[in-house]
Amino acid sequence: MIRYELKSQEELPQLCERLEADLEGCKKVLLIGDLGAGKTTLVNAFCKHLGVETPGNSPTFSLINQYAYTRSDGNTQFIHHIDLYRLDDLEEALDIGIEDLLDDDSLCFIEWPQLIEPILPPNYAILRIEVDMESETRHIQLEIINS
Repeated sequence: MIRYELKSQEELPQLCERLEADLEGCKKVLLIGDLGAGKTTLVNAFCKHLGVETPGNSPTFSLINQYAYTRSDGNTQFIHHIDLYRLDDLEEALDIGIEDLLDDDSLCFIEWPQLIEPILPPNYAILRIEVDMESETRHIQLEIINS
């Protein structure tokens, strides 16, 4: 398990650089954290780090946001930012095509992923964000799962 500490938003670019290296090519990232912990802010910073020109808002209502960026080899790569907060069960997740997104080669950040645990791929990352309310410091833990 890898631990990070984020004391301010100004530290996000450095965190994203470290996170990219520490993900070791893992493409599915589960985001765990309370409302307001900074999950969407982190995803937007990571998208910007990769070269996405206009990362968007939380996909709470759209459920899925898709962004494109150009990799160093010149090819276009997609990032999916998925928010399952408003879904009630696995069936609803299947209805929005979650299996296709879990199976493709795109980078996926998934907020509120507990609902899809039964269909997770064998390799994914868990990113837990906890906020120290007194100092507003984010304590972030990265765990890579290879089953």
